[in-house]
Amino acid sequence: MTGTGASPTGDELVDVLAALSNPLRLRIVATLAGGRDYVSHLARVIGVSRPLLHMHLRRLEAAGLVVGSLELSEDGKAMKYFEVADFDLRLTPALLAEAAATLTPTDPPRGPAREEPSR
Repeated sequence: MTGTGASPTGDELVDVLAALSNPLRLRIVATLAGGRDYVSHLARVIGVSRPLLHMHLRRLEAAGLVVGSLELSEDGKAMKYFEVADFDLRLTPALLAEAAATLTPTDPPRGPAREEPSR
């Protein structure tokens, strides 16, 4: 999901809404809205383990809501920083209808039901 102004596809919208439907991920985005942060500090601020935070950050990154970058600290340690991606999501009935029309089909089209053989 980018700030390009283009409407998201149905699949992109489902990914974004699913990512934001978790309270912890919503807190992560809200915290990062205040500025970028590195994983260890962000985990302490939010009050979760780093492995759990990484799992949620991967989901948010896959949905295009946060962006991560690896940087070296002054003492040579690799630190992963995350920040909120540039996105603007406004849900309207028209946007939902447009997105729904582009959803990947979940079931193959089915023909008429087959009749059970008589015994």
